[in-house]
Amino acid sequence: MADEVVGIVGAGIVGLAIGREITIRCPDTRVVVLEKEDRVAAHQTGHNSGVVHAGLYYKPGSLKARLCTRGRDMLRDYCADRGLPYDECGKLVVALDGGEVARLDDIYARADTNAVPGLRRVGPEEIRDIEPHAAGVAALHSPRTAITDYTRVAEAFAADIADAGGEVRLNAPVTRIEEAPDGLRILAGGRNVSVGELIVAGGLHTDRVARMAGDGPGPRITPFRGEYMLLRPERTHMVRGLIYPVPDPRYPFLGVHFTRRVSGDVEVGPNAVLAFAREGYRLSDIRPRDVADYLSWPGFWAMGMRHWRTGIKEMQGSFSKRAYMKSAYRYVPDITLDDVVTGGAGVRAQALDRDGSLVDDFRIHRLGRVTTVRNAPSPAATSSMAIAEHVVDTVHGEKAR
Repeated sequence: MADEVVGIVGAGIVGLAIGREITIRCPDTRVVVLEKEDRVAAHQTGHNSGVVHAGLYYKPGSLKARLCTRGRDMLRDYCADRGLPYDECGKLVVALDGGEVARLDDIYARADTNAVPGLRRVGPEEIRDIEPHAAGVAALHSPRTAITDYTRVAEAFAADIADAGGEVRLNAPVTRIEEAPDGLRILAGGRNVSVGELIVAGGLHTDRVARMAGDGPGPRITPFRGEYMLLRPERTHMVRGLIYPVPDPRYPFLGVHFTRRVSGDVEVGPNAVLAFAREGYRLSDIRPRDVADYLSWPGFWAMGMRHWRTGIKEMQGSFSKRAYMKSAYRYVPDITLDDVVTGGAGVRAQALDRDGSLVDDFRIHRLGRVTTVRNAPSPAATSSMAIAEHVVDTVHGEKAR
């Protein structure tokens, strides 16, 4: 990468972490980050729950497991160095009955393999010692699970890139990528930029930009909106840290939970409902092109045939506060409908393979001069600095062969 320009599409936390890593490892390289919005961290990063995951759930040996473990420690040290918020408030994964206890044991085994620090099994009394208003028959306590402000982290990464002589170019949507004699020529925001290497970390639009760069059609992004409730300020004392359900192995990203933010707010949620726009933060946000994009993908219909019942259940929470909170009450029974108000929303870029499989692990493609981050769901923010190392190692390894 030395003595060349590297372009990065996407100024979310992953794209910015990659740009920062390049400036450190290849100081003679100029980094240009292209972002279609007027600010960094505008979408998934800026709507993130703020949780720094410890690595409890991920399949041992997967990219998620390896990069979460490495990224967690790197992020903690970075936040300490830059004076950014980082609060190890801890997390309880709570089992409500005997059937969930068996799944809790499976999670413990995975977490032990993944070297999750300080993890221990607790019973009902210890649950109440940790979270006095929580209820359950057993739980896993992860004291090192933390919270931070990922928007501020992303802004710090962007400042690092600028300090190293790079550029984060805002209001620069990529509309064309074409081969050039010495690399690639990109049209972004009406201006051309020539690069020797291109890295696509476009989040909700990463499949479109990847195809523009010559990558294949799959996996395809299908947007799912996650809607939150907020505890009223006078009730936030009822949740000290993070209270999570035991995940259903079929839908590991589902399950309403309680999340304390570094601001002191406590969120309840999210649900997961199909969005009608890739940036569809409200039910009324509809973009026909986005809808047509996933309706034309065979994997969408295959997924729908398998999971339509779950989809209907999730949608009920969008229209009924009572339905939304029904599962949440089981974990913190003292909270009532009057204790919550409607909060914000985020949109998850769910990658679907052609057969309808929900892509779970990080997925990174390499094609000539182009590297595409095709799937970067949670814990991508936690793992962002380790993902950056992995991507730069991938590019270096390819160029060395």
